[in-house]
Amino acid sequence: MIHNNQTLEIETESDLEDPRPTQTRIRIRIPEQYHHEPVISNLISREGLKVNISAAVLGANAKGDGWFNLLLEGSPKQINSALIYLSDLDVEVWQESTSDRDGW
Repeated sequence: MIHNNQTLEIETESDLEDPRPTQTRIRIRIPEQYHHEPVISNLISREGLKVNISAAVLGANAKGDGWFNLLLEGSPKQINSALIYLSDLDVEVWQESTSDRDGW
């Protein structure tokens, strides 16, 4: 489930083919059932993203849900694929801002 605070700029197929690096900030809630799964690591290895964890909350002894603020960096296609991956896992995602394109 993806919750957007603002509309994503990535809307068309041509935008997804743009190879320029993009950054987007998201907040995710990882249910307790996924604590032993490498969800964030998979964003890096499967999707080829750079991921910066800017904040995290995880209960003592990994009880309860985990909350993470992430900065994702990669192509629009990589970021879109990562959001689909998280959605397929039923990980709740909040889009904190629109994508920022680097470049000229």
